[in-house]
Amino acid sequence: MFNLGGSELLIVLVIVLILFGGKKIPELLRGVGKGVGELQKGLEEGKRQLSDSINTESDLEKDKRRDELSKPVQDATISR
Repeated sequence: MFNLGGSELLIVLVIVLILFGGKKIPELLRGVGKGVGELQKGLEEGKRQLSDSINTESDLEKDKRRDELSKPVQDATISR
């Protein structure tokens, strides 16, 4: 994704350590982890709602088709 090599990653980690200090990093990572977890929950909820919506529309179409097929057939002959 970012194509970071070993040396670039080490530089980023040193900069983060300098900026936030050793005691603040676990707290930051916990916050990031919680944020990622909430994002995943939201995505799953969205997928579930979309799936439910698609299934509901599909069920409505099936009901319409069944109603059309169950209507009585009108006599197609012409009376003279």
